[in-house]
Amino acid sequence: MIAYIIRRLLHTILVVFAISLIIFFSVRLTGDPVSVMFQAGEPTKEAIAEVRKNLGLDEPLYVQYGIFLKGLITFDFGESFRSGMPVMDLIKEKLGATLALAFGGMAVAIMIAFPVGIVSAVKRGTGVDFFGRIFSLIGISFPNFWLGIMLILIFAVNLKWLPSSGFESFKHLILPSITLGMILSGILARLVRSSMLEVMNQQYISTAKSKGISDFAVIIKHAFRNALLPTVTFLGLQFGALLGGTVIVEQIFSWPGIGRLIIDAINQRDYPVIQGGVIFLAVIMVAVNLVIDLSYTLIDPRIKIGGSRS
Repeated sequence: MIAYIIRRLLHTILVVFAISLIIFFSVRLTGDPVSVMFQAGEPTKEAIAEVRKNLGLDEPLYVQYGIFLKGLITFDFGESFRSGMPVMDLIKEKLGATLALAFGGMAVAIMIAFPVGIVSAVKRGTGVDFFGRIFSLIGISFPNFWLGIMLILIFAVNLKWLPSSGFESFKHLILPSITLGMILSGILARLVRSSMLEVMNQQYISTAKSKGISDFAVIIKHAFRNALLPTVTFLGLQFGALLGGTVIVEQIFSWPGIGRLIIDAINQRDYPVIQGGVIFLAVIMVAVNLVIDLSYTLIDPRIKIGGSRS
């Protein structure tokens, strides 16, 4: 296992290095940040040159990338061009809100999708299964910006039950989490259903039933546990995606997360914040993937780390 973890860590380093290259050079295609700073007036060439020097933008690109790569090793992404604050401090400030929203959306998706997927598989071909598949299709089809706006209109504007924006209490988390989790629940419910159907056709399920084990125990202990493997993989990948893919939801609900931080930085051409935010999310993504791989043996002991089923 140690050799496998080392290989994965080396792979992670290569992935992060490749992402750093792409991000570093692509953000410089968005334009000159100095021009944005002087939008209100007509600065002299000397003033522009001075600002570029202070920001380190007068150095050749390979020198700038070397400085960025050196800081990446210690998670020192430099300072924001706009606020002058360390980028890592800005990320830490927004991380709690992003994690809360990602976990909230994931919790909503699991609470909805697992029961729907399991029941649809057990009641295959019945009216229950039909409504379960319709729900999944609706969940997948809903644009999250439309769903978010509808939830705000119904529960915040008309009923006045929940707040429409901010991040002060648990109530503020409910509507954004539902918006984020509903779409994921549709996809997840279909995956749970298909995984359950595949597992329930296996011989050991029939054997368990023939031994007189209750239907509930067969479904939960035997079928659902073995159907979890592709589901866990999907959830892990989606959790990583949720961390960086909540931009629309954060904008709708004025949620102060990392996604919104990056969008604001792009509008301001704040290179260090863009680079730091994206790299930070990329590191989390690959770390989540590693944890998922290592968790396979806990879900299915037949799987050997770095190999296949025994």
